[in-house]
Amino acid sequence: MISFPSDRVSSLFLPTTRELPADAHALSHQLMLRAGLIRQTSAGIYAWLPLGYRVLRHIEQIVREEQNRINAQEMLMPTIQNADIWQTSGRYDNYGPEMLRLKDRHNRDMLYGPTNEEMITQLFAQDVHSYKNLPLSLYHIQWKFRDEIRPRFGVMRGREFLMKDAYSFDISEKHGLESYYAMFAAYLRTFERLGLKAIPMQANTGPIGGNKSHEFVILAETGESRIFCDARLLKLNASQLQGTTEKHIAPWLSFYAATDDEVDMNLYHEQVPPEYRLQTQGIEVGHIFFFGDKYSIPLGAFVETQNGQKVPVQMGSYGIGISRLAGAIIEACHDENGIVWPSSIAPYLVGIINIKNGDLECDSLSQELFSRFQVMNIPCLLDDRNERPGVKFKDMDLIGIPWHIIIGPKNIKEHVVEIKNRKSGERSFLSFDQLESFFKHISPHHPPSPSP
Repeated sequence: MISFPSDRVSSLFLPTTRELPADAHALSHQLMLRAGLIRQTSAGIYAWLPLGYRVLRHIEQIVREEQNRINAQEMLMPTIQNADIWQTSGRYDNYGPEMLRLKDRHNRDMLYGPTNEEMITQLFAQDVHSYKNLPLSLYHIQWKFRDEIRPRFGVMRGREFLMKDAYSFDISEKHGLESYYAMFAAYLRTFERLGLKAIPMQANTGPIGGNKSHEFVILAETGESRIFCDARLLKLNASQLQGTTEKHIAPWLSFYAATDDEVDMNLYHEQVPPEYRLQTQGIEVGHIFFFGDKYSIPLGAFVETQNGQKVPVQMGSYGIGISRLAGAIIEACHDENGIVWPSSIAPYLVGIINIKNGDLECDSLSQELFSRFQVMNIPCLLDDRNERPGVKFKDMDLIGIPWHIIIGPKNIKEHVVEIKNRKSGERSFLSFDQLESFFKHISPHHPPSPSP
């Protein structure tokens, strides 16, 4: 659990609003503004306020744990890059106006990195020269910039965004594909831990390049892409993966899935029985590429084989938009009252609502429970404001806290507290003693599943 100092609504910077933002068209954008998660500072660029930042960090941590699990090593590369390595790879002029180009005081061409294939290849080439150092996977979590002409949908298509990108280096295409499928499996587990059902589908390699690519799409009615897939994909469970090879992920590869710009309708109808044909909307949340020696040859990333031969390393790159995910999850997880966060990434697992602030017994019990949750290491938000109960209920629904504990004089007399599940709306009553046992069995973040 990530600890933050202010866990009381009375002192938390949480500027919620009932007003519907006039310039926000995507539902996630509206809810993130209304719930006080973000504020726009300029077109397509956002400040993450405390509650939103907690969500961002929780997403980041799950992504990091699954990268570490497949032995990817975390590092950090700079946001500003020299243009010369992009000119060497041939992408500097081809990337387009989305790249923010600039000059330093010495008139050298620089850029704000939209991605890091060139830089990581250069770093690798400087220090790795033997097959003995392979395979190697490196990743970082860093802010990136792409100068979208019309940024929209809030954080889902902003100009500045937080990204996890990983890069694999292998001695041969065979070994490179093993790394590719290990990352494929890691992505399936990552999205499942985030409370999402992600569908992998063959994709265009675009400006990254290469000859193999999959994008991971979550289903959402408000998604920007039209999805054509086999509904049996939705029944697959990543937590049951027994390994990370192509054989282990074969079920995900065997069912048809494509976006509207890649779909072959003849193939779709040929491979998917009518009762399993699913056409809906989706949002891309991850993309992986295998591009072989596209960057290693021009940037000099060669290693010596066991036989003394010098060969270019085989590479892949793998991206997850962490800040984009926050918006995408809201698109998939909301109702008419606000956000419904999955427990694994919610800013707080529990929200305590004191409906009679100032009452000695209510204040005392609220504080006692708040302290208990801190001891149990369960993130808890206490609404201790001098506000009407209705305001507190609406705010707790809006910001999406998974479990609400309601404290009032009537409950105290009966020695019970009222529990509300945000997702289902179901309410129940628990004694004070039962409360601790109940929440001990609800983890705020799903732990990594056992190693295969």
